[in-house]
Amino acid sequence: MTTIEDANFALQKVLDAGSQKNVIELAWIKNVRVTIPRVIVTLSLPSFANSQRDRIVLEVRKVLLDFEDIDDVQIEIDNNPSKTESQNQSNAPELQKIDGIRHIIAISSGKGGVGKSTIAVNLACSLAKLGSKTGLLDADIYGPNTPSMMGVAEQNPKVTEGSGSDQRLIPINKYGISLVSMGFLIEEGQPVIWRGPMLNSIIRQFLYQVEWNNLDFLVIDLPPGTGDAQISLSQSVPISGAIVVTTPQQVSLQDARRGLAMFKQLGVPLLGIVENMSVFIPPDMPGKKYEIFGKGGGQTLANENDLPLLAQIPIEIPLVDDSNKGVPISISQPNKESSVAVSYTHSPSPRDATLYRMPSSA
Repeated sequence: MTTIEDANFALQKVLDAGSQKNVIELAWIKNVRVTIPRVIVTLSLPSFANSQRDRIVLEVRKVLLDFEDIDDVQIEIDNNPSKTESQNQSNAPELQKIDGIRHIIAISSGKGGVGKSTIAVNLACSLAKLGSKTGLLDADIYGPNTPSMMGVAEQNPKVTEGSGSDQRLIPINKYGISLVSMGFLIEEGQPVIWRGPMLNSIIRQFLYQVEWNNLDFLVIDLPPGTGDAQISLSQSVPISGAIVVTTPQQVSLQDARRGLAMFKQLGVPLLGIVENMSVFIPPDMPGKKYEIFGKGGGQTLANENDLPLLAQIPIEIPLVDDSNKGVPISISQPNKESSVAVSYTHSPSPRDATLYRMPSSA
């Protein structure tokens, strides 16, 4: 079976075109991880070697795929600027805190359809039930679903008196949560066809021009992927931590890896992994559990990145039905297995105290 040592030794065949030193000696390949049948490596090139990137990537893949038990090679790109280069990046945006908000928790996923919004909504509800002052920002600009999931799709938020930047949006309050969403500002079915600058503008307005008041937690439901919305948020406010949602399915894991790599490159702390749709529990046979999307994906992703697996959320019929009715399952049926599993993402019990270990100020 291929080991990390085997992979490192083989990668010594990949050379810098100029010095003829190998990528291991130059520390251009780092953090080699072997989980048969996959190898994951981090490629960290200095700026002067960027012209060799495509060649090195191809050679790294070829060398590692020569192992009989390896059929997948994942290469994370880390630009890793030197200290001098970092000091010269004077155009990097300065993070601006939101007055009165202690912690910002970003809920992200590499792909759509994994239940990211469900996790964000139920996590916010669980925190509010524990007595934490909680806000929920639906930053999924292209697919704002939280108003429907919270049963407030027909409501319209009010605006404070004043004009222009002096005005503030007043969140809709439901289940003790202050909610803001693009869904309140567009008609049902209306597409949002925006590019980067407009996305950046609306996200900053949702952050800084809302009457959030004093919150312990602001949970942010991000759109899927690694695009403008995630970058705008990460470069605007200090995020206390991000939670990445995946399913056990391999295609979901591949996209989740990209999301994790993005947060690492942006310097956002990672709190852990939530595996959604981990099993299906039929309503007529609650003792049965069917692994319809595979098994162990969330744990694999957590192990690869040295992160905790915060929860494994099963599929239950009430989770779907109650959400369609605008009542999160953590409110309607707190004793259901899916509801209990969500609570473990923030529980102060020995099993997991992730959110409670964060510093007292964001």
